[in-house]
Amino acid sequence: MKKLLAEFIGTFWLVLGGCGSAVLAAGVTDVGIGLVGVSLAFGLTVLTGAYALGHISGGHFNPAVSIGLYVGGRFNAKELPGYIIAQVLGGVLGAAILYLIVSSSVDFSGFSGPGAFATNFYDANVYGVNYGLVGALVIEIVMTFMFLIVILGATHKNASLGFGGLAIGLALTLIHLISIPVTNTSVNPARSTAVAIFVGAEAMGQLWLFWVAPIVGAALAGIVYKFMAPNKD
Repeated sequence: MKKLLAEFIGTFWLVLGGCGSAVLAAGVTDVGIGLVGVSLAFGLTVLTGAYALGHISGGHFNPAVSIGLYVGGRFNAKELPGYIIAQVLGGVLGAAILYLIVSSSVDFSGFSGPGAFATNFYDANVYGVNYGLVGALVIEIVMTFMFLIVILGATHKNASLGFGGLAIGLALTLIHLISIPVTNTSVNPARSTAVAIFVGAEAMGQLWLFWVAPIVGAALAGIVYKFMAPNKD
């Protein structure tokens, strides 16, 4: 239960901090943080969460990470269901608190359209270009693959001690800098599910891609890294 609580809190923090920065701070007149700020916010939530909670649960905060670590031989299959449930529920709580904040505005009229409430999307022109379904699949698979490569490498028994959280947080920042314009960046099914629930049918209808692509990318990374550097004595 301690591990599950840590995963719950870590994913809660990721959604509240990362998606919160996108919803509350990205477009504010004169002081908006923009794409770079949002990218840093997501990276900082993982970095701080990893150092605060990683020694308890491993600091996954992401179903794709848990699955990738399992495929890579770093995680026990019997713990997967509990971790994934805790991650999704933690993310939903983060999104619920963010929703309460946003909906308290006198100008609030609900969410609509691709990308609303920091939801992920494909086949939509949100940032000036429509990259389509194929582009969304490719970038989510590749970005999650590289995220897991960094995680597996930074947490390998032969890696430099104490720097794993920093490498992982910076990797997530870079991933967001690359892929926000394409899909609003998922690489995390729990993060995608949490905000989609509060937007409705359009976001929920596209949610399948943000489960399938990250899991495929993570599993491929687990296979590749296990071949390159088995975590054995």
